[in-house]
Amino acid sequence: MAEKGEDSCCGHGHSCCDNENEETGAPPPQSASTAPAGTCEAGRGGAMVPTGRLTEKALFAMRQEEAMRHNEKMRQGRENKAAHEFWDTQPVPKLHEEGEHTGYGPIDAPKTPADVKQEPYALPQGFEWCTVDVNDDKQIDEVYHLLTDNYVEDDDNTFRFDYSREFLRWALVPPDLISDWLVGVRTLKGKLVGFITGVPAHVSVGPDGGSETTQVSMAEINFLCVHKKLRSKRLAPVLIKEVTRRVNMTDRWQAVYTAGVVLPRPVASCRYWHRSLNPKKLVECGFSYLGPRMSLAMAIKLYRLPEKTKHIFKPIEQKDIKQVTNLLNEHLK
Repeated sequence: MAEKGEDSCCGHGHSCCDNENEETGAPPPQSASTAPAGTCEAGRGGAMVPTGRLTEKALFAMRQEEAMRHNEKMRQGRENKAAHEFWDTQPVPKLHEEGEHTGYGPIDAPKTPADVKQEPYALPQGFEWCTVDVNDDKQIDEVYHLLTDNYVEDDDNTFRFDYSREFLRWALVPPDLISDWLVGVRTLKGKLVGFITGVPAHVSVGPDGGSETTQVSMAEINFLCVHKKLRSKRLAPVLIKEVTRRVNMTDRWQAVYTAGVVLPRPVASCRYWHRSLNPKKLVECGFSYLGPRMSLAMAIKLYRLPEKTKHIFKPIEQKDIKQVTNLLNEHLK
């Protein structure tokens, strides 16, 4: 599994779709303040920086300060030794386990689909399993509304992802789709209230570029979501177990997923970088916040785009495929 980084310009820690997962522990957004252009603001180390004359050094210091705050938040997450009620029962290394799992390979002894539970896991009374057909217009509408109203959001319950129906189909209908991995939970009246997905993935495992690297068929797990009013029903762990069972039935025994919190146990981490295109609007609506030593005028200057682009971008054409493939493969080595 990989840990999903939080964006560096957003003042909100993104909590998971289900409060059965650990919270991010992100600090609450700071109140935004503005200063007229030409006034002074405290810079790094307490120095006063004229907002109308931001230097490259001052801009660099601000970016460094943002990065340091992010790194400290993630360090605190990794040092959290609290028990993980669900993940401590799963075949994943503990966060602070030492010496037992070295090298590359499966944690569990090899199994076959015959060893897997043949019937779906039991759900609380009043709910039933379904396989979601995202190619059906009515069902993709149900998925869209469930995610829009209940999926990843900030700590203030103000902002959520708004994935379009077209994007969801693109993400969930690969050429080698296994429809049984698009798992839903419905009420007895048919309302979709839980969702988790898996799509096939072919992952290279082993030292970078080494001869020991092997390609493993896995599942990429995504879009775990439970309706807000049902968070006390403990549906999230059952959804995870059920999609695991369905993946195992196809003779696949590993999966990858991302999380905005540190769960046992990351094999990789990444960080998302975003650029605010309209800092004034983002601050006014509460999506972003101004740091303790940044005025609105400074933020606008910091994220201002150049008058002319430095590079020429164009859509990839068929004649470019060979060069693009070589560049990408070289970059990913």
